[in-house]
Amino acid sequence: MTVWDADWLERQYNNRAAVPEHPVIFERWDQSSMLARSRMTARLDVAYGPSSAETLDVFPAARSGSPVLVFIHGGWWRSLDKKDFSFVAPAFVHAGAAVVVPNYGLCPSVDMPTIALQMVRALIWTFRNIERFGGDPERIVVAGHSAGGHLAAMLLCCDWRSQGDDLPTGLVKAALSISGLYDLDAISQIGFLKGDLKLSPAQVERLSPARFPAPARPLITAVGADESAEFHRHNQLIRDAWGPVAVPQVESVPDTNHFTVLHALVDPQARLHQLALELLGLSAA
Repeated sequence: MTVWDADWLERQYNNRAAVPEHPVIFERWDQSSMLARSRMTARLDVAYGPSSAETLDVFPAARSGSPVLVFIHGGWWRSLDKKDFSFVAPAFVHAGAAVVVPNYGLCPSVDMPTIALQMVRALIWTFRNIERFGGDPERIVVAGHSAGGHLAAMLLCCDWRSQGDDLPTGLVKAALSISGLYDLDAISQIGFLKGDLKLSPAQVERLSPARFPAPARPLITAVGADESAEFHRHNQLIRDAWGPVAVPQVESVPDTNHFTVLHALVDPQARLHQLALELLGLSAA
């Protein structure tokens, strides 16, 4: 285990301090998400597992047989909610996809291994049920932001057959990780997170995608150009660990920070949105 300087870690990873205008950004997300839920067809708070935290929102596709985007929110595994990210759905539904936005339990009420298993259950639910919402269970792509990007990479490595005889080995066809985190050594030592995450050395080893064998399905990884050096390091780290076949593209999104990078995801004119469409097998409108 590397010992990291505490003050330096704070500067590198405290995104809300680095982006003082984040309350305005969050308000924009909230308003856009409320608008999406009010104007779109949606099934909200569908249970996918036994705990009260295990619910998801489904934004159906316009036609059957459409690809499926599962978007996993961030918040350092300890904050935010799926309802804050409904704004991701409209652009992708308009482009021809079904969209699923799951919730998960938050630390410290649950630990990170539990969260990872909850996301496995969310994807199994999606595979088994998405046809009812116009989605093709053979065309599931996972995208995630920050902590959600970490979980997206984890899901790409899941042994799905061990979770059910009806599940294909390649349940997740591809993943897009935005501002993702791929080795948790530094994360386990960050002062403002340690008390909630309580990551042991064994958990760091088990939950760091960069320490896994490269998956058979592709990951595209992206980071805001204005994010800290550590987020850029993580962005390249997974390419170095998994190689260019598993990680064919490493992107730096111009003029975006840790939060506004998601605006590029939902902007039909932005390259990040185009990359997501390519993973889904869709073309731009």
